[in-house]
Amino acid sequence: MRKAKPKKRVILPDPVFNEIMVSRFVNHLMFDGKKSIAYDIFYSALENVKTRLPNEAKTPLEIWKKALDNITPQVEVKSRRVGGATFQVPMEIRPERKESISMKNLIIYSRKRGGRSMAEKLSAEITDAFNNQGGAYKRKEDMHKMAEANRAFAHFRF
Repeated sequence: MRKAKPKKRVILPDPVFNEIMVSRFVNHLMFDGKKSIAYDIFYSALENVKTRLPNEAKTPLEIWKKALDNITPQVEVKSRRVGGATFQVPMEIRPERKESISMKNLIIYSRKRGGRSMAEKLSAEITDAFNNQGGAYKRKEDMHKMAEANRAFAHFRF
């Protein structure tokens, strides 16, 4: 590479839970630099999760983390051109990208949901992901199926 790799920016933890992961999620959730609105949406979504799962022993933050774990993909397919043919090559995902993909999928599929507010849609998607269902979980399963179907091309890995 000709240029040096850019330095990773330091992300400050969120004010309520003191978690960097929450700040990353809110940064993905944010539109047009409206971070305070994104924080409000996230925290009210966690409150909704608490009311949706009242008999759960875990805290809403732990439920959110478990939901993210449930929708985190392990492998993905990347297009690789070999001798005029394009192959879908299954590759393992590095940890930062896994986290980013799972957060983005959770947000994308909660935006697609029907509901009144974004907080309600997000809480519904979090509870579905916690229970191994919903759009984001299906997306993870589809990624794994695609990688499994193209396992024969794994030797084209680079």
